[in-house]
Amino acid sequence: MTTSAPVASPCTSVCKLDPRTGWCEGCWRTLDEIAAWSTMSDADKRAVWAQLTQRREQQREEKKPA
Repeated sequence: MTTSAPVASPCTSVCKLDPRTGWCEGCWRTLDEIAAWSTMSDADKRAVWAQLTQRREQQREEKKPA
């Protein structure tokens, strides 16, 4: 039988919310996701993690010069 390791927090200690997106500029989570993290199931945490890469890429694309 195998057990899964706990899902790590994506926090990078850079806690600044982007007012336009509502995402933390360090970990890319929303304030609600940050507040709920400690009580989320591992499945919910993995679902948040799956969104973080997309959010980061979206921000990079929007900040590229035209």
